[in-house]
Amino acid sequence: MTANGYGEKFFFMSFGESHGKCIGAVVDGCPAGLYLTEQDVQKELDLRKPGTSIVTTQRREEDKVEILSGVFNNFTTGAPIAMMIRNSDKDPSTYEEIRTKPRPGHADFTARVKYGGYNDWRGGGRFSGRITASFVMAGAVAKKLLNETLGIEIIAFTKELGGIRINEVNLEEARTNRYTNEVRCPDKDTAEEMKKRIVQTRGEGDSLGGIIECIVLNLPVGIGEPVFSSIDSEIAKMMLSIPAAKGVEFGRGFEAARIKGSENNDEFYVDNGIIRTKTNNSGGVLGGLSNGMPFIFRVAFKPAASIAATQRTIDIETNEAVELRVAGRHDPSVVPRAVPVVENATAIVLADLALRAGFIPPVLKGKGKE
Repeated sequence: MTANGYGEKFFFMSFGESHGKCIGAVVDGCPAGLYLTEQDVQKELDLRKPGTSIVTTQRREEDKVEILSGVFNNFTTGAPIAMMIRNSDKDPSTYEEIRTKPRPGHADFTARVKYGGYNDWRGGGRFSGRITASFVMAGAVAKKLLNETLGIEIIAFTKELGGIRINEVNLEEARTNRYTNEVRCPDKDTAEEMKKRIVQTRGEGDSLGGIIECIVLNLPVGIGEPVFSSIDSEIAKMMLSIPAAKGVEFGRGFEAARIKGSENNDEFYVDNGIIRTKTNNSGGVLGGLSNGMPFIFRVAFKPAASIAATQRTIDIETNEAVELRVAGRHDPSVVPRAVPVVENATAIVLADLALRAGFIPPVLKGKGKE
């Protein structure tokens, strides 16, 4: 594992910058014999593509994926799978000011200090949310691998945005409706409220945060490698690697700290010969291992740092206090476009853990061909 890579058996490396030539991913360790086309990856990328809605950045990128290696005659070969999308709608001139005037809440200052000013500051460079396209490319491979071999399904959706929240979630509605609206909320009425809040806040030159919930179905018992590679610790590491992610909770989460053990414990029972639990306060995890129940977690995202409202900062070259209004094209909330990122990032972790535990063989004999 490296600073720009994740995994042991299913290894993913991310490369590229916001306004560089391209964004890319390399996946090493995908078993041979998985039927995989560029369209499999493209359909996931299209879900996070910019410039498709009033609630996202107006930067327009085609984000057309190119698979460069590791696939032959539409089957994975077992060799590294290299993929990339090209950056075409670039306008680095709008970022000239932040080269010396770091945005409050962004990595401009820390990156400049750590890399001695040699970092690519255009659009945040390596610290831009645009790098999550690489998570989606690798995750598209992982998601198909998990589905075709183990029947695993990953469903993420917007749980809360700008203080507007859905409490009860119908699984079938989440599966069917989450991508039918711009904010990726499965409840139509709540989605409309969220959209109005985003549009209003964008008009004020500000941004909003929110919470994404993710539900994983059909995980076998025993996914995870305790102690330091447990399923929840690995997911937490991956989720907090997504730009703007600030917190992760599993199952009942922080609420469990306020109740008794008798209220929090999930009692076992047998259903048609299968051991299940009556409740799922643990979120499908016991001792760092999947327990066969739905794996449920939530990720909190802060408001986007790049806002049009006037803020105070420092000119690094003069050490003088200055005012800053961030120009350019930015998401008023990262949450809607982060939903597919959470899904695909989850798939990367689970594919790695499933391979490590021996749930997936090294050769698949043509899995996934339609």
